[in-house]
Amino acid sequence: MTIIHPLESLIYNLFPDAEGDDQKLIEAARRYYAVGPYDPKVQISNGNLIVEIDDNTIIQQKARYDKVVAFCERGQFSQAKKDVLDLIKESPQISEYHRILGQILSEEGEQEAAIDALIDALRWNPKNEWGLLMMGNIFAKYKNDTETALKYYEEVLKVKPDDNITLNNIGANLMQNGKAKEAAIYFERAIAVNNDYPNTHYALALTADMQGDYKKAFEGALVAIEKNSRKDALYGNSFHLAIDSATALTKEMDGKAVVDKYAKELYGKYGKPIKIEVDSSIPTAAKLEFAENYKRDYHLIKYKPEYPAVEHLMMHELVHLELAEDARAAEVNQLYTSNQQHKHAFFYMLEKEAARLDKQGIPEKSIANFFTALFEGINRQNFNTPIDLFIEDVLFNRYPAFRPFQFLSLLALAQEGIEAVTKPEIVKNMHAGVLSTSKIFNLVNALHLKSLYKVDLTGDHKPTKAEMDQAKTLYEEFEEYRADKQPGEEYELVQHWGEDLKLTKYFELIPELKYRERTVETVLEEIENDPLGLNDSDPEEERKMQQFIESHSKGEVNTAVCMFMVGAIQYFSKQPKEKVKETAFEIAMLGRSGIDPMKGNYTVASLKGKLFSGYQMIAYFYVSWAIGIPDMVGQLGMPFEQEYKIASQLATK
Repeated sequence: MTIIHPLESLIYNLFPDAEGDDQKLIEAARRYYAVGPYDPKVQISNGNLIVEIDDNTIIQQKARYDKVVAFCERGQFSQAKKDVLDLIKESPQISEYHRILGQILSEEGEQEAAIDALIDALRWNPKNEWGLLMMGNIFAKYKNDTETALKYYEEVLKVKPDDNITLNNIGANLMQNGKAKEAAIYFERAIAVNNDYPNTHYALALTADMQGDYKKAFEGALVAIEKNSRKDALYGNSFHLAIDSATALTKEMDGKAVVDKYAKELYGKYGKPIKIEVDSSIPTAAKLEFAENYKRDYHLIKYKPEYPAVEHLMMHELVHLELAEDARAAEVNQLYTSNQQHKHAFFYMLEKEAARLDKQGIPEKSIANFFTALFEGINRQNFNTPIDLFIEDVLFNRYPAFRPFQFLSLLALAQEGIEAVTKPEIVKNMHAGVLSTSKIFNLVNALHLKSLYKVDLTGDHKPTKAEMDQAKTLYEEFEEYRADKQPGEEYELVQHWGEDLKLTKYFELIPELKYRERTVETVLEEIENDPLGLNDSDPEEERKMQQFIESHSKGEVNTAVCMFMVGAIQYFSKQPKEKVKETAFEIAMLGRSGIDPMKGNYTVASLKGKLFSGYQMIAYFYVSWAIGIPDMVGQLGMPFEQEYKIASQLATK
């Protein structure tokens, strides 16, 4: 078959890169009209591009050629060799037949014969890229002749000068043959052509690792991870290379010297020494104890030694100290506090969970300890998560050489967090709401790890769409502060995220200046105003009260009123009867305008320093009359006789 194209504008529409260059046009047409290994004959004559295609050879031999290729792919080289030799006898001018024979011979270990076959392939087509590539591979791998191999590789690149895959393949062949330095040159050229191909970034990182340049290997592996959108084998290999090279770097670097230098800088800046000690009993990987909170003349950092790259934990706490000191200097530092009332609210939220565990025969003390651990854990996450993001940013940007420590440490913490929210026995026994909130905090940390090191572990947390969306919303708020954070702004995130996740009932942020202004006199005044601790409560004791109420009541009982009555009875039973009467009449005057059980912040002048919830006020109303004016309690019209009877039994237990 012959195809004739006049050298007019239409042909250059078909082959636009060849306009004005006859040789380029011929090459472009040859590539376009090739059928498998069968190249057409292309020439320019009398103002025409003439393409001659050997239809008969294609029809007669293509099926046989495809069969040879299939034999090679299955490793059936003896049958493939027999068939390709037959094809060469019939059509010796087809370069690709000789190239396949060269491949077969090389696979059979006949390298000299393979070279001869490839020379025949290149005689018929000097631009047979696979023939050139295979010649380079043989000289690099079997002849240990890198110089000759590079000559053939460069000939390949003359055929495909801007093909990153070809460059990558050349580099891979050199690397497999131990020529890491030479391979790196081709990988760098491939990246210059296509910077988004993750395979090349991984390969270049691997050559750096082979040469002992762990810094370049670490950085390259992270780029390979970033460029790879799929969690495939390449992603896994890149991830492991990042870990291995980071580990090697931490062994080369004196991380403790970095910690000591930073600690001395903070000592000089803020005037208090910093001690660092091992403590495997702390509930977190590391902990900072401020001098002021522990009445010491030094700050103390505790850490668990079993964590990888523990120097990062020390640096993390030092940055935490720096952020707090900067906030103090601006008089905006805040203290995160929680008391019995916050704990009480948390325990009430878990009441159904407590009943479930109780039915399983779990001891009350164990339940209380479990709930306390949950309460403390969720508060730690609420306080630490937003602050930790700013801390890790400081470390990442200020100490680039320290990144291998940070990377390994954050990975370990992330894996620990993943286990805490996905381990079957934990998921089975954890309160769903608490588990979900904890998972959201962990996802925020995972998003930050991804931001810094491109490793995406969010999916490993097995989040719901709602949890993932919530975590992204929180992280986006952090990013609004990230670029130009001011001292103390981290506490705004603590408060905001507490509100978003409905945790504000379990903590309070107090300005440090206000807290530090407390003196012995103010503490004594607080004790005088609330001598019996009316403002405090023990959630576990109240849970026991509720169980008692349920087991001793007949019919419906207002549990909240009954429980508050216990405290009221204990308080009023120790007061003079006249004072109880005074309080009873005072509450009655308050009650004339109505007491809403769903509202709070009620006050009674004779009960100085106490804020009452609605149900609590009702309980104190009834008890003050039952103790101070028992003959008239029936006239109040308050149907709490049974509640008072049960509360009286509880108050004396």
